[in-house]
Formats: sequence, C-alpha cells, structure tokens
Amino acid sequence: MTFISRRNFVLSALTTTTLSACGNGIGSRGASIIDSRADSTLSYMYSNYPGTSDLAGKSSGMLIMPVVTEAGLGLGASYGRGVLRIGQTTVDYYSTAAASAGLQIGAQQYSTVLFFMTQESLSNFRSASGWAAGADIEYALNSTGETLRAETTTSLAPVIAVVFAQAGFRAGATIEGTKYTRIIP
Repeated sequence: MTFISRRNFVLSALTTTTLSACGNGIGSRGASIIDSRADSTLSYMYSNYPGTSDLAGKSSGMLIMPVVTEAGLGLGASYGRGVLRIGQTTVDYYSTAAASAGLQIGAQQYSTVLFFMTQESLSNFRSASGWAAGADIEYALNSTGETLRAETTTSLAPVIAVVFAQAGFRAGATIEGTKYTRIIP
C-alpha cells in the first residue's frame, strides 16, 4: 500500500481542479452554453444600445464574447470565449486571451462584440493568425465604463468594437496584445 502525504494529496487536488477549470468548454454541451450566452449578450446589447441592431444588420459577421475577465496589477491578463456568427448562424467558436503591461490595477468583466462591416475584413480575420496589437486608456466602475481604444483590428480594417456591461474596478493606461484563437469542437 502506498503512503500518500497530505502535501501530495493537496497538490493532486489542486492540479486536478486547475486542469479541469482550463478545459475550453467546447463539445455539444459547452457549445450550447456559449451559444446561449451569446444570445443573451446580443439581447442585452440590442435593448440597451439600440444603434447596435443597425450595425448588426449591416455587418458581414459578428464575434460575440459574452464574458471577458480581466485583471491586472502592473502586469495584466484577460480571457474569454465566444462565437463568430454570420447572419444568425454560428460558424466558429473563438477564445480571446490578452496580456498587458503598464500602470494598471483592478479586475473587471465585460462583454464585447466585434462587427465586421465588410466581407473582406471578416475573411481577413478568419484567415489571419489572430493577433491584434493595441494601446488603450480605460476605466470601469460598477456597471458604467468608458473605453478609448485604438487597435489594429479597428484602425486598419472596417471593424467596429463595442465593449459594454463592465462590472468591477479597473483603472490604468496599458499596452496590450490580444489573440483570438479558433476553437474546434
């Protein structure tokens, strides 16, 4: 019989918990959860920001990230999962991960939707490596927030980013890199 120390037991439990939390949630059940969150996010956005329904009607596709979690203290990171929709159809699942450095403190969650206003910008996004470099100055307190952002995806291509439903506290001026990665179910 093998002796298991408390330290090994705790390390094993933490490792198992961490690895299970890192799963991408894709599969028949995970995909339906992400789709239902995207539906709720769009419903909230359309009811609170009526002009976005016109953007959706004119866009070639939308990348919907229902919940992006971001935290930082000097160095920061964020992560979220979502869907790429063309019309009303989900065509791909994506994750977004970002790293940032600069004067920053706090944590927040928010929703974001990228509107691809031309077929070319949508095609470029789907075939590109997914990196977007940017710099931003932002703050978020409770449910109100404002973002002044210039990213390569919005300044070099006809893509409109809408960030809303911020919750938490985060303040700072940072330089960040974001990567959108297609998740294959």
